[in-house]
Amino acid sequence: MPSPPKVSVVIPTFARPELVSRAVRSALAQTVTDIEVIVVVDGPDEETGKALAEIGDPRLRVVELPGKGGAPNARNTGVREARAPWTALLDDDDEWLPTKLATQLELAGSATVSSPILASRLINKTPRAQFVMPRRLPEPGEPICEYLTLRRGLFHGDGFIQTSTIMAPTELLRRVPFTVGLRRQQELDWTVRATSHPDVELLIAAEPLVLWHQDEDRPRISLSSPWEAQLEWLRGIRPLITPRAYAAITMSIISSMAAPTRSFRIFRLLLAEARRHGRPGLVDYLTFGQIWLLPPQLRHRIRDRILGRGRHGGPALPEEPASTEPGVDAGRRPPGGATADAGTSTGTAGAAGETGTAGAAGKTGTAGAAGAAGIGADVRR
Repeated sequence: MPSPPKVSVVIPTFARPELVSRAVRSALAQTVTDIEVIVVVDGPDEETGKALAEIGDPRLRVVELPGKGGAPNARNTGVREARAPWTALLDDDDEWLPTKLATQLELAGSATVSSPILASRLINKTPRAQFVMPRRLPEPGEPICEYLTLRRGLFHGDGFIQTSTIMAPTELLRRVPFTVGLRRQQELDWTVRATSHPDVELLIAAEPLVLWHQDEDRPRISLSSPWEAQLEWLRGIRPLITPRAYAAITMSIISSMAAPTRSFRIFRLLLAEARRHGRPGLVDYLTFGQIWLLPPQLRHRIRDRILGRGRHGGPALPEEPASTEPGVDAGRRPPGGATADAGTSTGTAGAAGETGTAGAAGKTGTAGAAGAAGIGADVRR
């Protein structure tokens, strides 16, 4: 019987045969060759099956679900099928650079706990610009939920984690599955719950290892997710995050979803929510104000002009030096992120991508600073 591979790659997809084929080929082109690639097709999809069959690599397995269940369900199914000790997640419309898995396996050797979550920087590619995220890595003692949600300025990208960057022990992904039915903030939700376990820490490779393709004109279910559902989700994870993170998510991410209503009642409700259960800072108030006062596209144009981002195929530009911390170890976090009395863990916020199986919901992303992709009307702040 053949020995199990080193890494299982799980890719959820539906009705996007060209995109998923590109993602699969990027996984099969890894310098780590002892892998298996599990594509979970979220419902009957003949065209995707035909496209994947043409790849002709024995390391590729296709699991077709009988009906649509969403990206979290498809990922969980793929994890149950995994045979390797490590599982890496890849959205069907993203790509990996060739050394992605090798770099993360090497990084795993520096972990101080038994179940490290390994992520990386990525190159965020949109029709308007391309740039490297996150701009910085976690600082010593910084709660992960605050790293991923708090802004240091008015633009997102300070702290960030996105699905296609994540590799974790298969056992951990089975112990802490993705929440089925959650259409937004999937990484935030999962990372918060996972890092609440004492044997888990988050490590982030300093170099960008993923191409995050964001077609801003592509319809996505995730962008229609109502703000009320996200507020209910946030209230459910409140014991796991700090008051500062709670305020940031309310005033940035959820407000980005709610702002198109232009409802003064909702404006007051979210402000009161953030102040009652959170601890807003000056940047949170400024963010909240500009979300409600400025149209999203105007915010996007102002952001890109100020940050001087590369355009349409130009070079991917780090938004600040790669890191003030030395090397990869700078991304290391203590298990669980925050202290117990702070009640925190990690979150995915703002700049994030969309969630869901490809085709249905696009990508997932969590970005600290933000209210961005996949987090409401303010999709690319």
